[in-house]
Amino acid sequence: MCIVVALLATACGRPGLKTYDATKSRACVASKAAHVGPPPASDFIASTALGGAFHVKLARNAVTVSFGSNPTNAQGLDDAYRNVHAKNVGIDDVLRMQGNAVMLWHQHPTDEQLALITGCLK
Repeated sequence: MCIVVALLATACGRPGLKTYDATKSRACVASKAAHVGPPPASDFIASTALGGAFHVKLARNAVTVSFGSNPTNAQGLDDAYRNVHAKNVGIDDVLRMQGNAVMLWHQHPTDEQLALITGCLK
């Protein structure tokens, strides 16, 4: 019994299981002087995100952030991107998941770019 409680307590405290809000996250990114808009029309996966999605243009990079309704739903978005990526794209280099947020980068993000987006997940 104690082991089960300890495992549940550990899982509840992991940051990867957090649920973020697209509207609050978008507002935070926009306040950092980044250009924020809707996801590209060609991004069918982002258009199906139950929690919403937005696209951020940064200096020499861009990212589409899609939100699942929960981390399990976000895993479905992550899986979908992995299933349709071009064979010449290193998907592990440009796709990140944190809680219910899935970030698809145009190219490998710098530490600063990644920190900007993940720091604004609210």
